[in-house]
Amino acid sequence: MAISSRIGLLPRCLALVLLSWGVCVAAHAHGIWFAQRSGDLALIYGEGGDDLDAAKRLPLVKSISGYDPAGRPVATALDPAGNLALVDLREQPAVVAAVLDNGVWTRSSQGQWLKKPKNEVPDAALSGHNFKYAVHLRAPLERPLASLPGHSLQISPVNAVLPAMRGQPLQLRVLYRGKPAAGVPVLADFVNDPDGETLMTAADGTVTVPVRNQGLNVIAAKLDAPADDPVATDKVEHLATLSFRLAHAPE
Repeated sequence: MAISSRIGLLPRCLALVLLSWGVCVAAHAHGIWFAQRSGDLALIYGEGGDDLDAAKRLPLVKSISGYDPAGRPVATALDPAGNLALVDLREQPAVVAAVLDNGVWTRSSQGQWLKKPKNEVPDAALSGHNFKYAVHLRAPLERPLASLPGHSLQISPVNAVLPAMRGQPLQLRVLYRGKPAAGVPVLADFVNDPDGETLMTAADGTVTVPVRNQGLNVIAAKLDAPADDPVATDKVEHLATLSFRLAHAPE
């Protein structure tokens, strides 16, 4: 099985619905990112140390794409292997990216989450349509990463060259629909410190975070936008990750 492959403030209506990271709960706190599994690259679905069954969520993946160091598309795909969703790396993409539509979820007044719109839940307390995005950098780039098709929310390094060592600053820009997004919370370590403090993007969408790990780094950003259909949902939630690995520090 394979799945085919300016700058300014956000509108006031959107800025009003940007929520802090701590509001994110239950299914909505989960994201997607890429990580190595037994020598292969896999698409991971989870949060923090929770790594869930990604293979059964393959029908929710709307796109999987690869790019070379210059940003040109290269072929890739996702294939199930047990509970894993493995990336086809035969064309050696420098960048791999995915979009997952997790659908509409509604929380009842009793705290139960149902995969239904709020107009179908008599005691609905909160409802949202949830999208997950992931970008993984596998190799050095020739130029900064451009806005990717289908990624409504995206985290991009400002420079093509990443820091080499843990603790060094990494300047990022968060894009919403291809434009810099202000006031978006960014979490520097989604996997190892999912409850950590967030930093907010500036008016030009930028934020600088310290590289957290001499190994896998997964940075996340979350933006809540107005609902496309207010009858069915209260918001559209976008959660994006940027992941990369740093080589071991020399002894």
